[in-house]
Amino acid sequence: MKPSVNILLSGGGTGGHIYPAIAIANELKERNPGAKFLFVGAEGRMEMEKVPQLGYEIQGLNITGIQRSLTLKNLSFPFKLISSLIKANKIIKKFKPNVVIGTGGFASGPTLYMANRKHIPSLIQEQNSYPGITNKMLGSKVKKICVAYDGLERFFPSEKLIKTGNPVRQDLLNIDEKREEAIAYFGLDKNKKTLIIIGGSLGARAINHALEKHIQTILKNDIQVIWQSGKLYYEEYKKFNDIPGVQVKEFIQRMDLLYAAADVLISRAGAGSISELCIVGKPVIFIPSPNVSEDHQTKNARSITDKDAAILLMESDIDDLPLIIKRLLKDKKEQISLSTNIKKMALPNATKQIVDEVEKILK
Repeated sequence: MKPSVNILLSGGGTGGHIYPAIAIANELKERNPGAKFLFVGAEGRMEMEKVPQLGYEIQGLNITGIQRSLTLKNLSFPFKLISSLIKANKIIKKFKPNVVIGTGGFASGPTLYMANRKHIPSLIQEQNSYPGITNKMLGSKVKKICVAYDGLERFFPSEKLIKTGNPVRQDLLNIDEKREEAIAYFGLDKNKKTLIIIGGSLGARAINHALEKHIQTILKNDIQVIWQSGKLYYEEYKKFNDIPGVQVKEFIQRMDLLYAAADVLISRAGAGSISELCIVGKPVIFIPSPNVSEDHQTKNARSITDKDAAILLMESDIDDLPLIIKRLLKDKKEQISLSTNIKKMALPNATKQIVDEVEKILK
């Protein structure tokens, strides 16, 4: 790589777009200490807070997505898009990036579009099994597309595709060695099975409601529960901390220890979560969110459950959750089979492979 290189990254809206961009930046920084980094995000979204906390500079575009329902908010979209294209152009002109990396989200569209118009080489990292509109539009213009699933030739030029997987936390690679530390950290009973429920950083309303309704039935399986309710719902559900064997958490800092403590997990089916859970290799029940674009969480989950590597429970059937938990906890053979199959799908070197591709572009 050149001795001094400017790297522009854009991705945000959710942790699923932000954390892969940060992981890629960290790996690039480790390999190239002299490189300069700049992120471009969407004003008012979580990246504007998270990226500076993680040590990188960020500039914001006044951009939002198009609402899927008919709404007055859509009337302002063309104006926001034009102003974002103008601002992205100014950012690129001033920063002079050698490469632009997009990980999805509102801001990456205008940023990569303007970079491509200026013939600056770019790469996108598509986390999902079904790509969003932004990445589909950019696919024909970028140099490389790093993906986590097979079959994306339907959406992108096949010669540009590289299957790398999604960047994941490196502290998940040896969680089996952390079991005792995890039990001590969460104050768990080592003689009981532990059920972990992950609803994402903000929380999952339907999962929280189902647990509220069925927690006593679930606890009859002689298990203990760590329930990550999320930021939006913690105040409503923290009262369940009074039930013996239940821990309700707003947010969990040590995800490596959470996964290490788990015997069975319940999770949404965001791309980042799935990539982590493949590496963790524990039995998982996926409850995909139906409220995301292109219903991509269901498609992500099916790519795992079609290979008998996890259980799929649709949100419309969420009241079946206690029965599924009971069946899975009783069936040791199924637990082993799910663990073995999901671990086969792990791609632990994603970040390094993506950065290898970035370096090839820079050469």
